[in-house]
Amino acid sequence: MTPPVSSAGRTGAEGIRVAAPRAGDDGRPSRCRCAPRAPEPDGRTKRRRLDRWSRKIGKPRASWLVAATALCVCVPPGPSGLGSGVQVSVGDVASVLLVVVAGCWALLRRWRLAPVVLLAFGPLVAALTVSTICSQDVAASLPGYVRVVQIFVLVPLAVVVALRDRRDVAVVAGAVVVVGVAEAGYGVWQAVTRTGASFEGRNVRAVGTFGATDVMAMATVAGFAVFVVVAIILSRPGRARAVAFAALAVLAAGLLLSLSRGSWIAVGAGVLIMLVWFDLRVALRTALCVAAAAVVLVGGLGVGSESIASRTRSIAASVDDPDQSVNDRYSLWGTATAIWGDHPVTGVGVKNFPAFRDTYAPIQLSGASETDDPVNGYLRQPLLSPHNQYLLVLSEQGVLGLTGFLLLFALVLRGLWAGRAAKDMAWLAAVGFTGGLMINFGYSDLGGPTCVLTSIMLGLAAARALNWERVRPAASTAPAGKGTAGAPVTAP
Repeated sequence: MTPPVSSAGRTGAEGIRVAAPRAGDDGRPSRCRCAPRAPEPDGRTKRRRLDRWSRKIGKPRASWLVAATALCVCVPPGPSGLGSGVQVSVGDVASVLLVVVAGCWALLRRWRLAPVVLLAFGPLVAALTVSTICSQDVAASLPGYVRVVQIFVLVPLAVVVALRDRRDVAVVAGAVVVVGVAEAGYGVWQAVTRTGASFEGRNVRAVGTFGATDVMAMATVAGFAVFVVVAIILSRPGRARAVAFAALAVLAAGLLLSLSRGSWIAVGAGVLIMLVWFDLRVALRTALCVAAAAVVLVGGLGVGSESIASRTRSIAASVDDPDQSVNDRYSLWGTATAIWGDHPVTGVGVKNFPAFRDTYAPIQLSGASETDDPVNGYLRQPLLSPHNQYLLVLSEQGVLGLTGFLLLFALVLRGLWAGRAAKDMAWLAAVGFTGGLMINFGYSDLGGPTCVLTSIMLGLAAARALNWERVRPAASTAPAGKGTAGAPVTAP
């Protein structure tokens, strides 16, 4: 047994006196403070620093890339031709990167989607492929084929893969709100300073960073943000609700000054659906408050009364006494129906509606719309679509394509109905977006730089409706078991 070392120390093998270690507060020998610290193995210090930073900012998430893609929609498109050529925006480039990263991530993690997800998107791709093969001009349909697959399949599936927990949902929803508030705020400034698009000879129409070449874009972005903000107000109490009310005020002002009748109807219907599902009494009180505020602001204070009142009257007169814009829309609807009548099964092929338009269009169709703003000047934009998404799919892809298209939305609606939760922010936003989009498709179609944001919102709705059982709560950090092939832990 080794004898205890005295406080005076001991003598080494060579006669050198060695001081005894100092005793700590607990009576045990403590490490000598003057002794140098042993160097750590190479890389350990760097790993510790990275671990500290990762704990502060969290692990990298695929949802960040989804949010960055949404923010890219705000980038001004710049001058572009109005011909039939393919136009690529910054958002399109970001969406391609998102699809590649999400695909690689899913393969490496062996991510498995719910079978109903493939059932929802698979028939749409199959029908689109058949209609492209049977197209009247296959070469002209190939770019349209890629575009439709990008917007309705690849980007939504990438968003579904990226949403692993509720924190990812919050990241994507926050990016949508930021984009909407930024565009709406800039649109309000355009209307106040009269630097927006021309309406009845005055540059008072709010168009955001998109310009007069896409007058519907700003209203579309603001409308998507309204759905998310209203969902936050209905589901999140406290400070988040107060911030959401402030954002809603900016979004409502921008949406109103956009003078987009279709967006007013679609957003109003989507929000009404959300409120009815949340609480019928809340829906009634909100409708009364909105009506009273509109009377006070427009009728009493005269805030934008002339332009807004003119657009409101045109909605009521669209049946009995439609203006030229509505007349052109009716003519295009008849044209699309006539094209489908001669090509009922597979249509004329994607992107071939403009080639067949003049053959079937009535004589009263003007053929182009006029736009004007300080950036792009006066332009005549040809009417290259029927301004109805359902009729566009029917004329270009036939009954086969329309069946696949409607099946996607039918399964999303079925999933939302089966997993209804009136207090859940993601569910409320998905219900409002899906309802508003399907109504908007009745008198509008997809096009322009906002297609990417539409596909992101469609992916959010598909994740909530079709893949929600594989999305875990944000607080859950349990590792995936061997039997799940790397899939996230099922939420309780």
